[in-house]
Amino acid sequence: MVDIAQQLAQVHERIAQAEQRFNRAPGSVSLLAATKTCAPEAILTAASCGQRVFGENYLQEGLTKIEALKKENFEWHFIGPIQSNKTRDIASHFSWVHSVDRLKVAQRLSDQRPSDLDVLSICLQVKTSDETSKSGVLPKDLIKLAKEVALIPNLSLRGLMTVPAITHDFEEQRKPFKVLYDLWCELRNIGFELDTLSIGMTDDLEAAIAEGATLVRIGTAIFGSRSQKST
Repeated sequence: MVDIAQQLAQVHERIAQAEQRFNRAPGSVSLLAATKTCAPEAILTAASCGQRVFGENYLQEGLTKIEALKKENFEWHFIGPIQSNKTRDIASHFSWVHSVDRLKVAQRLSDQRPSDLDVLSICLQVKTSDETSKSGVLPKDLIKLAKEVALIPNLSLRGLMTVPAITHDFEEQRKPFKVLYDLWCELRNIGFELDTLSIGMTDDLEAAIAEGATLVRIGTAIFGSRSQKST
């Protein structure tokens, strides 16, 4: 059985060591606990250790957990692919969405955001690999999309996200993150007030921190291996 408290402490130590190794300010990288396939009890265990920000990949699974844990003051992020017919529930139940990759989705999230909630914080997902399974706006189309999204009400464009191709070579891991960091800087230089670079998971968080991550999305290293899939 996975010792979630111990695993969570080890992840925080990895983050701190990477911050020091790559001359990042201490505490400059925040942790989102990715809870795909995790039971509410596992989330509560992480919460008892101080973790308050959680991310879900699958909408129905996420909604079930949000309802089960509604008495807790958690911040929920949607980090998975977005189907247009599911934007209403995403807009109604999450504080952040990391995976916006087209104008239609952004507009629907805005239109369907309940008026009694704060604006929805979003990241634009950028495609940094040639894998057909990976979603995201192409780098060449990013500025146009960012300008369009910035005009939409009820949304706050906070940053960029990517899910790169899997590799275990450290220098290869850094390359797509560097691409995203450069795009992030380009947008900031032309006036976008971005504060979030959502990159890095269990196997590549050090490479992400080396290339400017402000938030890493960690699941397996905290909760153990997951195989079950929900929708």
